[in-house]
Amino acid sequence: MNRIRKNTYFGFFAIPVIFISFAFLSCESDIETVKSFSGEEDMPLQTMKNAEIVYSDSGRVQIRIMAPLIQNYPQLEEPYLEMTEGIHVLFLDREGNVESELSSGYAKNYTEEKLWEVRDSVVVVNKLGEVLNTEQLFWDEDRRIIYSEKFVRITRQNEIIMGEGLEANQDLTQWKIDSIQGTIYLDDDE
Repeated sequence: MNRIRKNTYFGFFAIPVIFISFAFLSCESDIETVKSFSGEEDMPLQTMKNAEIVYSDSGRVQIRIMAPLIQNYPQLEEPYLEMTEGIHVLFLDREGNVESELSSGYAKNYTEEKLWEVRDSVVVVNKLGEVLNTEQLFWDEDRRIIYSEKFVRITRQNEIIMGEGLEANQDLTQWKIDSIQGTIYLDDDE
C-alpha cells in the first residue's frame, strides 16, 4: 500500500510540472511569432523629414531629390528607401538648369539595383513643357531611362498622345510609347 501512495504522489506532481513545461515552450513560440510580425527588420533604421538627396558627378550637381519623409531600410536582404509622402526630382543639365522634373505621391528606391519606382499621380515635365502623366513609372539610374508598362498620356503644345507603355531618356526629350491608343490634336488658336 505504501508503494501505491508513492506512485500517486509522484504522478500528482509530475503531471503539473510537465504541463507547465509545455506551457513555457508554447509561450516561447508565441513570442517568436510576435517578434516575426513586429521585428526590428520591419522598422526603418533611419527616418528623415523634409529631406534632400543630391547626386553629383565631378562636383557638378546632376539630380536633386526632395521628399517630406524618407525611410531607410538598409538592413533588409533587398535594401531600399521609401518615400510614402511623395517625391519631387529635378534633373539638371551641365549648367545647372532644370532639364526635367518628376513628382509623384509615392516613391521607392531599390538602392543596390539603382532602380526607382514612383507611383500615384506621376507627373514628368521636360524643358519643352511637354507633360507625361501615368500612375506608375520606373527610373533606372545607371541607364538614365524612365519607363512604364501602364497607361501614359503625353501632353504637348498641340496634341495629347495616349497609350500603354513608355520608354524615354530621363529628361523626357526622346520617348516612345509602346502601344498608342489615341491622339487628340489641339487647336493652336488660344
